[in-house]
Amino acid sequence: MQYPEPISKLIDSFMKLPGIGPKTAVRLAFFVLSMQEDVVLDFAKALVNAKRNLTYCSVCGHITDQDPCYICEDTRRDQSVICVVQDPKDVIAMEKMKEYNGLYHVLHGAISPMDGIGPEDIKIPDLLKRLQDDQVTEVILATNPNIEGEATAMYISRLLKPSGIKLSRIAHGLPVGGDLEYADEVTLSKAIEGRREM
Repeated sequence: MQYPEPISKLIDSFMKLPGIGPKTAVRLAFFVLSMQEDVVLDFAKALVNAKRNLTYCSVCGHITDQDPCYICEDTRRDQSVICVVQDPKDVIAMEKMKEYNGLYHVLHGAISPMDGIGPEDIKIPDLLKRLQDDQVTEVILATNPNIEGEATAMYISRLLKPSGIKLSRIAHGLPVGGDLEYADEVTLSKAIEGRREM
């Protein structure tokens, strides 16, 4: 069945979002049609406002509405530690735990030769510039525990080893509350590698 042009365009717009297939796009489009007009206008304004008023921090690369971001501006944070993550979403996840009090560096991706992404395509050169300041004494590599994230962490660690900066990698392994019998071999292997004395 052919939809009227306005709803077809709305469906197509929803399908441009990650994880939204044709059926979900149709469901979302018809839901929007059932919403009050003022709610739809608020939703549209929120989309435009986010796109226009958000940028990336010139220091760490985190998403922000001010430059530098609130994390880089906070003088109470430990300026000697930088946690390297792949995406701004990772900064949000780290901040939710309220255990880390250092700074961040967002790479905006990971090395992936299969996808044509090399070290120069992500924010590794910016990280190296930040580390020229002698204030940083530790870099925590918190890239994702997949092939691309591991390759990125290994690449950065090889670059930084000669500098004398302490390098650490976040632990991998079993989640709290998980059962051994349901863990895959790679997860169990990482858990054994990352064991610590009690």
